Amino acid sequence: MSIQTKDVEHVAKLARLHLTEAERDMFTGQLNAILKYADKLNELNTDAIAPTTHVLHLSNVMREDEVKESLPQEKVFRNAPDEEDGQFKVPAVLE
Repeated sequence: MSIQTKDVEHVAKLARLHLTEAERDMFTGQLNAILKYADKLNELNTDAIAPTTHVLHLSNVMREDEVKESLPQEKVFRNAPDEEDGQFKVPAVLE
């Protein structure tokens, strides 16, 4: 598989980029070099290697949910700037 100049022009058009002829040639060469390197990786024998979903072993580190008693309203509203009828009172944001 190789990238042609028309492929670079098509992608540039989709991205709404204006490329000069020199830029088209440069990007075509760079993309072909990337594909050549990726193709070289396909030569590796990976039959004995198990597929991985992540490079690090991850385990669930979340704690169990526990029901705990809530703070009493008086204690909660101690730090509130303003309170009315058991609710936080905030400035209106709508006119």
